[in-house]
Amino acid sequence: MTNELPALFDSHTHLDQYDPVELPGIFLRAREAGVAGVVTAGVTVISSDRCVALARGNSGFVWAGVGVHPMEPGIDLTDADVERLRELATEPEVVCISEVGLDHQSGMPDRTVQDRGFRLQLQIAVDTNLPVIFHNRDAGMEPLRILDEELQGRTKIVAHYFQGPVDYAEACLDRGIYLSLAKPLLRLPELQDLVRGLVPLDRIVLETDAFPQPFKRNRSNWTEPWQVTQVAEKVAELKSVSVEQVAAITSANLARILGRSIGATGPA
Repeated sequence: MTNELPALFDSHTHLDQYDPVELPGIFLRAREAGVAGVVTAGVTVISSDRCVALARGNSGFVWAGVGVHPMEPGIDLTDADVERLRELATEPEVVCISEVGLDHQSGMPDRTVQDRGFRLQLQIAVDTNLPVIFHNRDAGMEPLRILDEELQGRTKIVAHYFQGPVDYAEACLDRGIYLSLAKPLLRLPELQDLVRGLVPLDRIVLETDAFPQPFKRNRSNWTEPWQVTQVAEKVAELKSVSVEQVAAITSANLARILGRSIGATGPA
């Protein structure tokens, strides 16, 4: 890791899930790599509270998303849950509604419950004028249908941890949805082909989806925000442009999505 890369942004992490003693080192490694800002997304109401507190304690470098993930039992939202999420969404550190969406993998919560939870949180996005960063696993085009119905173009949208396929990419792009690329881009030839040919640079943001990974026995192999530089380098290679161009354009894209700068002048 060096200081040679331009400022980059990690638009989606779960830093609140790390042991707090890990965070200074994670932040240091990110800054040394040229990462100028990180968004940490909630997965439950309690997690969303932690994300806001983490952003407040690291002002100018960490920003928060609030939401309940569809794979969480808590996606069966109570009135109190919705009200608390709505309160959190008005905090100045909150830049998006995330992580929300649909997860139709086997063993996930009831799909009707997921649908309701997704819609309730999209309504918060509309009411608070916040963009939505959404999750889609094995749900096909269904999240797009719900986004169409609930948002009606009233706020910007990002497809988190995008991996394809082509018809889904086309459907997202047709709707003005931005695609968030992460480390799968380093290893999936089909995704690389898609990014090389179909996806314009002005519709891309970058992320790591960093979260604790104790299943990886070597701690140095855990994904962290500094590795967003690797994603930027791969995008630059695929698009035959410089990393500086990728950084400048994806940072501008993220600022456009969030409706604000989150530190584009350099690391905190």
